[in-house]
Parts: sequence; structure tokens; C-alpha cells
Amino acid sequence: MKAGQKIYFASDFHLGAKGKTSSGERERKVIRWLEECSKDAAEIYLVGDVFDFWFEYATVIPKGHARLLGKIAELTDKGIEVHFFKGNHDMWTFGYFEKELGMKVYSEPIAKEYNGKKFFIGHGDGLGPGDLKYKLLKILFTSKVCQWLLARFHPNLVFGIANYWSRKSRIANIKKDEAYEGPEKEWLYQFCKKHRASNEIDYYIFGHRHLPLDLKIEN
Repeated sequence: MKAGQKIYFASDFHLGAKGKTSSGERERKVIRWLEECSKDAAEIYLVGDVFDFWFEYATVIPKGHARLLGKIAELTDKGIEVHFFKGNHDMWTFGYFEKELGMKVYSEPIAKEYNGKKFFIGHGDGLGPGDLKYKLLKILFTSKVCQWLLARFHPNLVFGIANYWSRKSRIANIKKDEAYEGPEKEWLYQFCKKHRASNEIDYYIFGHRHLPLDLKIEN
């Protein structure tokens, strides 16, 4: 990295979902943030669940988010690397982000080294103990056969089902998402402790958890 440059990380915008602010308002805030980042960014990491649902058809892209997609293309055209991690809400991307927007897209966590420090970066879904139900669902969601079958249905039906499911999940998990009961009850913390025992990592960076946490592992 050149002197004065920075690396930025953000996740879980859930664009398309209803919330305390509308999806359009959140998108504009994200775009203003990206514009500010562009002044000194070496790289930008979007660490999953940027969209509340994204399913990419061969010749159709989801309606909306045009401002964000345009801003990302503008950043990559300037030579700023933008990394996109598939989250549990937007894992169904099949090449559009790479070809049209110039992003680097990842399905699994990656290890990177910057200025002598090692980083382990990923969305965080399905890591650590617990959450067996979701881990089984993820096998289904990432199945090529299931993805092919889903693509046979009309987008209105697919997005309608996905949005309904997302709303139900958000309502069911809102209290759990806001609760912090110590590091030993955090699945991602448990994953980091186990992973760190056999990997020399200085920093773990994840999205997924809708509660900002800054936790130490060992020293």
C-alpha cells in the first residue's frame, strides 16, 4: 500500500429490505460513504449481505440498486479494488459482478496480508459451532441443481418468496441479533479461537453478525 492509503470494510446493508430507514435512503448513505472512501482507498471490502436478496438470472438482473452498481463500476474503473463476499442473503451471483462491475467475488473466507499483518476475511455465516439448521440449508442453497431449478421460475415468484422468508427470519431473530452474552456464546468468536490455534492470523473480519463487536483472541 502507498503511504496514506486505507482499506475499508463494510457489510450487511440488506438493500431491498424494510428497516428503520428505507432501502433507498440506506443506498444513498452507502454511496456517499463509498465516494468518501474513494479519496484514499487502496481496496474496499463488501463483506456480504449487501443485498437482502439477489438472484442472478442469465439475462435478467434484479430491479433496483442502479446507483450503487454504477458507483462500484466507477470505483473499479478508477483502479480501486472492490471485493464482494457472498452472504447468506446474496449468494446467488454467477459472474455479473465480475464482468460488468469489475469486482472480485468470493464464496468462502480468504486470508490476506497487508503491511506484515495477516487478515482472515469472510461474511461469517455457517462458521463455528451451532446453527445446524442453516448449515444444512446452505448445502441446499449452494447446490448447482437447486440453483438451476430455481432459475426456471419467474423472478416475481422467486423474489416474492425470498422477501417473505427474509421478513419472517428478521422478525424471529431481532432479539437474538441485538443480544450480546459474552464471547463464549458467540459462534464466530469460537470459530476464531479454534482457527487461530493452527493459523497465524492477526485480525479476523466478518459481517453477518448484526451487532458491532471488537473482541480479542488470546493476546
